[in-house]
Amino acid sequence: MSAEIITHTDKTFQQVDYSEKELRNREFVRCHFVGCDFSKSDLRTNDFEECTFETCNLSMANLRGVGLRNVIFKDCKIMGVDFSSLNKFMFSFSFEKCQLDYSIFYGANLKKMRFLKCSLREVDFSESDLSASVFIECDLLGATFIGTNIEKVDFRTSANLILDLELNKVKKAKFTIYQLELLLLKYDLTIES
Repeated sequence: MSAEIITHTDKTFQQVDYSEKELRNREFVRCHFVGCDFSKSDLRTNDFEECTFETCNLSMANLRGVGLRNVIFKDCKIMGVDFSSLNKFMFSFSFEKCQLDYSIFYGANLKKMRFLKCSLREVDFSESDLSASVFIECDLLGATFIGTNIEKVDFRTSANLILDLELNKVKKAKFTIYQLELLLLKYDLTIES
């Protein structure tokens, strides 16, 4: 027998501490989370639709099977989260000024994803589809791109991007002349301006 789903609509949750707690069988529609702590919490079987998370901590949260549809994360700390295990049918979100270090997007469909002024250090984008996504002023130090579709991705304002052009789909991706040295690092070339 499955548990009854509890639905929250048009609510604001402020400074609520969900850290290391289990929160199950909830549906949040057009809700706003401000300054909430979800670190190391178990959020499995929850759905968030048209919600906003602002200055929240979701680091190390378990999001297996969680649905995120039209969700916006602003100024959030979301370190070490496995986004590859989200509900594939409710999978649309964007990040603004978020710290996503050590998170995993392995094999995820991230077409037209928007990352604005985010820290993406050591993030795993392997085997994902990032086509037509935008990385605006992001830090990609140590981010992994292997077998990744980065066609038409705009990296021009981001820093610390190192990727192997031969191991990824790169057609029409956008880079600056200053990023070329890092993109061609494995060839041990000397590039002068």
